[in-house]
Amino acid sequence: MMENIKYICNYEAPFGRITIGEKNGKITDLCFNEIKASENVILKKTDILNKAVRQLDEYFLGKRKEFDLEYDFLDSIRSEFMIKVWNELLNISYGKTVTYSYIAKKIGNKNASRAVGMANNKNPIAIFVPCHRVIGKNGNLTGYYGGLDIKEYLLNLEKKNIN
Repeated sequence: MMENIKYICNYEAPFGRITIGEKNGKITDLCFNEIKASENVILKKTDILNKAVRQLDEYFLGKRKEFDLEYDFLDSIRSEFMIKVWNELLNISYGKTVTYSYIAKKIGNKNASRAVGMANNKNPIAIFVPCHRVIGKNGNLTGYYGGLDIKEYLLNLEKKNIN
């Protein structure tokens, strides 16, 4: 019965509070809004959540370029297409940006740029799964679930610490 329990913790990022979720030893959420505790969602820092918090601390200090966590995209209903997009996002290097059309080509559907954008918007594990590194083909920042100010903050943080 415990496999239905999700654990969450709040984290104070430089731009505000985020919530991280974990289930069965894998990260399931990183949200820019607060997830409330409920019958199956418990506010408690587990070992996995503590590890995620440590890695976020290091990331925001410019000391971590890659996260060493396991993710579960299947915690809630997701399409195969979305999961392909999110897995491809994990291949974007720290401090680099790619376009939506680049991701579409990488997953084998060169005409799916808009669908890639929608999948990015639904990414349940922002920052860890770096959808902030995807930009418009003209080089402009485009929509971001956490807001363009946070996307810009994350990209500038990475550029500053790229060495």
